Amino acid sequence: MEFGVYTLAEILENPRTKQTIQVNDRIEMIVEMAQYADKKGIDIFGVGEHHRLDYAVSSPQMMLSAVSQRTESIKLTALTSLLNTADPVRLFEDFATLDLLSKGRVEFTAGRGAFVESFPLFGYNEREYDQLFEEHLDLFISLNEQEKVSWDGNFRPSLSEAEIAPRPFQAKLPIAIGVGGTIESAERAGKNGCGLTVVMIGGIAKKYLPLVERYRQVFTGNRPQVAIAGHTFIRETEEELSEEFYPYYANYWKHLNKQGIGGAMGAARSDLAYITSKESSLFVGTPDQLIAKIVYQHQLFKHDRFHAQIDFGGQDLTSIKKSIDLLVEYVIPEVNKRITT
Repeated sequence: MEFGVYTLAEILENPRTKQTIQVNDRIEMIVEMAQYADKKGIDIFGVGEHHRLDYAVSSPQMMLSAVSQRTESIKLTALTSLLNTADPVRLFEDFATLDLLSKGRVEFTAGRGAFVESFPLFGYNEREYDQLFEEHLDLFISLNEQEKVSWDGNFRPSLSEAEIAPRPFQAKLPIAIGVGGTIESAERAGKNGCGLTVVMIGGIAKKYLPLVERYRQVFTGNRPQVAIAGHTFIRETEEELSEEFYPYYANYWKHLNKQGIGGAMGAARSDLAYITSKESSLFVGTPDQLIAKIVYQHQLFKHDRFHAQIDFGGQDLTSIKKSIDLLVEYVIPEVNKRITT
C-alpha cells in the first residue's frame, strides 16, 4: 500500500498557543511539511484548493511547483483540483508543466469541493455544477490522451486540432476523482477509467463501502485504483490523544460551522473510545490503533492507498511531524506486513 499526507491549507488560530499564522508563513510551512514527508519516505503529498481568505492555497499547481524544487521523490497531487470552475486546457498545461519540473512525479485528482465561491469568481453558474464537472472531465481526459485535440462541448469554446503543450514528462498523467459520499461520483470515476479517492468525513468507515463497490463494478480501465483519505492524528499514548486531539478537531469544526457547512461535530472528549476504534472513519489513535483501523479497512475496501490529512485545526509543524514520524516508523511497516501475509 502507498501512503500519502495532505493539507487543505486552512489558516486558523492555534488553539494551544492562541496565535494565527500569517499566510506567507503558512505557505512556507506547507513546503517544509512536504520536505519532511519526502525525507521520511512518504509516497505522495497533496494540497487542497480553495478560493477564500481563510485558506492559503488557491492554486495547488503553483504550490506544488515550489514543493517539486525542494523534494526528490515524493509524488505530487492536488486533493483536489476544482475541475468544475477551471478551464481544462489551462489546468492540463499547468499540471503537465509541473510534471516536467518534477521529472514525472505528478498525479491529477479532480474534485468538486465543499465551497461554491469559485463559481461566481470564474463566471460559472452554480446550478450547472454537475454538468460542468462532467464536461470538463471529458475534455481533460482527451487532453491527456492526445497531443492534438478536436472537441465540442456546451460550456467552453470548441477545439479543432488544437496543439496541447507542453506534454507531461510521463506518457500520461494519472487521473483520479475525489468523492465524499455520492454513488454518482464513484460511477463517474469508474466509467472514465480513473482512480477513486474516497474522502471520509465522518461516521463509520463501512458506510463508504457502496462507493467502492460501485466503482469497481463499472470500472472500464486497465486496473482500478482506490485511495482512502481522512483526518489523521497519531500519538504514542491515549493520554496524549485525549489532551491534544480534541482542541484541534474542535477548532476545525468551529471554523466550518462559521462558514455554515460543518453541522454537528459529533466528537466529544468522552467519545475517544469510539474515535480510536477500527470502525470509526477518523484515523485517530496510537500506532497500534491506526494499524488496526487501516488493516480493517483494507479488508473492506481492498484499497491501494491511504492519504492522511494530518494538517488540520491550526496545528504547528511540530505537532504535524509527530504524526508523520509515528506513521512512518510504526504504522506503515506493520500495515504492509499484515496486508501482504
